[in-house]
Amino acid sequence: MTLSLSQMEEARRALDAPLFAGLPGDIGVSFEFFPPKTEKMEAQLWDSIQTLAPLGPRFVSVTYGAGGSTRERTHATVARIQRETDLAAAAHLTCVEASRAEVNAIAEEYWAAGVRHIVALRGDPPVPGEPFRAHPDGYANAADLVAGLRKLHPFEISVAAYPECHPDSGTQAADLDNLKRKLDAGATRAITQFFFSPDCFFRFRDAAAAAGIESEIVPGILPVSNVAQTRKFAGLCGAEIPGWMDRLFEGLDDRPAARQLVAATLAAELCRKLYAGGVRHFHFYTLNRAELAYAICHLLGLRPVATAQEKAA
Repeated sequence: MTLSLSQMEEARRALDAPLFAGLPGDIGVSFEFFPPKTEKMEAQLWDSIQTLAPLGPRFVSVTYGAGGSTRERTHATVARIQRETDLAAAAHLTCVEASRAEVNAIAEEYWAAGVRHIVALRGDPPVPGEPFRAHPDGYANAADLVAGLRKLHPFEISVAAYPECHPDSGTQAADLDNLKRKLDAGATRAITQFFFSPDCFFRFRDAAAAAGIESEIVPGILPVSNVAQTRKFAGLCGAEIPGWMDRLFEGLDDRPAARQLVAATLAAELCRKLYAGGVRHFHFYTLNRAELAYAICHLLGLRPVATAQEKAA
């Protein structure tokens, strides 16, 4: 019997070693949360933080709403993480609708609270679809913000990267030039927007290296817990959802448990392929839910470690 190429490919899969067998857990992870709006959301967030903390993340970050709409809630969340846990908290900070003096004052508040890590972003316009307009007395862009933060304190600074090109950049070359300016201004690392193809990240990593970028680039991983929400996010940031992935979620809108299993499977496979390509650090967009990220980290070999508070108990 003669097998077709596709049949041979399928037959080879039958003999492949298990994807997650024997992984040593030699990875570093970080987790992103958003500030809660209600007491119930606050409880869910804190439960997620406590669930993920034993995995020993390098840091956990808290997002900042468009136009500073979550400023107080972001600060309160970051300050509580810094105060009540052993985790290194990172605060998102943007340039939108704020003067340099206002942004600097927020950064100074974080420094005073013991926060030493900022995720520096240009930020999205307050009205979706409108072009970004810098505040007349504000930071013009993320690179400008990074340079300003460096003048205040020796913050650790993470910035954003876009494997599929930021919608405002036009070309990948222009996008990489912008990323290089942010890193040259003093950023420590870049964290990518989410993506769903390992090839997408590998091509971007190669293009960044060819552009002279030597800083760490950490892939951002979004386990898809809400398909409609993910489609909305993808449309805003220029990320592509492959057709095959869309089809895998068809018929699961009313089956949350099944949807979770599919989401975990896809995200774990993506991370495993990234690991095979040399990636050892992952940043998870948790959407304030712990189980998907925890399961993926477990599959990658990561196990809980005792915190300093537990050791002292």
